[in-house]
Amino acid sequence: MPNVSDKAPDFRLLNQRDDTVSLKDFKGKWVVLYFYPKDNTSGCTIEAKEFTGCRPDIEGMNAVILGVSPDSIKSHNRFIEKQELGIDLLSDPDHEALEAYGAWGLKKMAGREYMGVFRSTFIIDPDGKIAAQWLKVRVKGHVDAVRAKLSELQR
Repeated sequence: MPNVSDKAPDFRLLNQRDDTVSLKDFKGKWVVLYFYPKDNTSGCTIEAKEFTGCRPDIEGMNAVILGVSPDSIKSHNRFIEKQELGIDLLSDPDHEALEAYGAWGLKKMAGREYMGVFRSTFIIDPDGKIAAQWLKVRVKGHVDAVRAKLSELQR
């Protein structure tokens, strides 16, 4: 898992439009990269809608929002359409980015163990270094904290 001030791991993933997206595509911009478990689930929907709602503020700070989950492009499209989302969602079925960012691993719930996504967020600066990170995110208030931290980092 990368730490603050480390070079952010690059990735090549497909977005909901079937376009290849790489971190290096955003050199010179800030990137809010968030990892979430599953499309159309309650916590993931709240988070995606809140990121969509603050997109104008984030974009006004020369930043882009990218959501990543193991879900398929088809699933992302249904999620975007159903929830009227305005952010790019990247499909990572092979866990390439998820593993590189430490967002994939063994989870425990109700006495059982399984591999899954750790909800987490990274702010990457225009030079490609991690400027802030949140691990094992709780959805409530998270997007506001990310927006505030991005603003603080740019001062």
